[in-house]
Amino acid sequence: MTVFASHFGPFGDRVWLNCAHQGPIPHVAAAAARRAIERKLAPFELRDESFTEVPRRLKQMLGRLIGAPPEEIILGNSASYGLHLLANGLPLQRGDEVLLVRGDFPSVVLPWLALEERGVRLRHIEPGEEGLTPETLEPHLGPRTIVLSTTWVHSFTGRAIDLDAIGRRCRSHGVWFIVNASQALGARPLDVTGAPVDAVISVGFKWLCGPYGTGFCWMTPRLLSSLRYNQAYWLAMQTAEELGGDSAIPVVKEDLGARRYDVFGTANFFNFEPLTASVDYLLTQGIDAVAAYDGALIDRLIEGLAELGYNVLSPREGDSRSTLVIASHGDRTRNEAIQRELQDRGIDVAYRRGNLRFSPHLYNTLEDVERALQALESCR
Repeated sequence: MTVFASHFGPFGDRVWLNCAHQGPIPHVAAAAARRAIERKLAPFELRDESFTEVPRRLKQMLGRLIGAPPEEIILGNSASYGLHLLANGLPLQRGDEVLLVRGDFPSVVLPWLALEERGVRLRHIEPGEEGLTPETLEPHLGPRTIVLSTTWVHSFTGRAIDLDAIGRRCRSHGVWFIVNASQALGARPLDVTGAPVDAVISVGFKWLCGPYGTGFCWMTPRLLSSLRYNQAYWLAMQTAEELGGDSAIPVVKEDLGARRYDVFGTANFFNFEPLTASVDYLLTQGIDAVAAYDGALIDRLIEGLAELGYNVLSPREGDSRSTLVIASHGDRTRNEAIQRELQDRGIDVAYRRGNLRFSPHLYNTLEDVERALQALESCR
């Protein structure tokens, strides 16, 4: 299946092992972006129907990706968009509790911090070596606990949590389970019809291989109906065609469902058309096939790092393993210099919280992994 790599690039003489930061767009997405630019060069090519067709097609693809009806998808420009929508829209009262995980990614934590001014209590769970588990969660679930907000795959540990087990524990206590899936979607399958999650938020520019400035949110209809958020984007309330009619009095419609909370500018041709093409591409390849391919890359990477004497800090096997591999030189103080030296050698990895982070995806090959390992051996 190395044919995947032929659908991306060219990367010149570089190896990009940093998908957890940015995923490259495939050729089909680049072609979609070029078509969007051509239409903007000649605006008479833009039809009024496009302003509804672009978001409609993207919602169809994202709905297929997570097993949700397209009308339940909320388009955003980041993971932060959906998280702020929830933090600012849920009717949390003084004394209500929101659970966060100590050391989680800032975008998952920051939207909730301002709620303390309203008397909402934030409680930080210490995850322990195994990450967040039902056992570490249970003592924090009280009668005033309303929300658990956390990540599916942790950006700094590479550990994936058990969505089913944690979600069932939340359901048993009546707690909303909000999941940032940015470091997982596109690299592992998710079906929200079977997973006990109440909201899924994700960027589109990592493992979904879309442009920067893209993302989406999904939430259960029950959670959606509880939101109290002032948003009335005109193009969500009416169509572009209706501007030509005699009735021009704006009216706030209450029956829009998830569409009411779409990011402004839902016909974002330059970003949303390429993202649609990228998600379509991944679905055509099959997320299970992509996950298996990525898994083979991770197998070799972990094996090679161990052979070279590097400490592999992320899970090496099992369901908690992800496509993020966190490793460290025996002398941890050398990691930053090693990351820079790898970069000089054409190998792009991340330096995060004192460790090296490798994150290959389907555009990489086993040859890419071998080249990275050879460079690491030279650094050693």
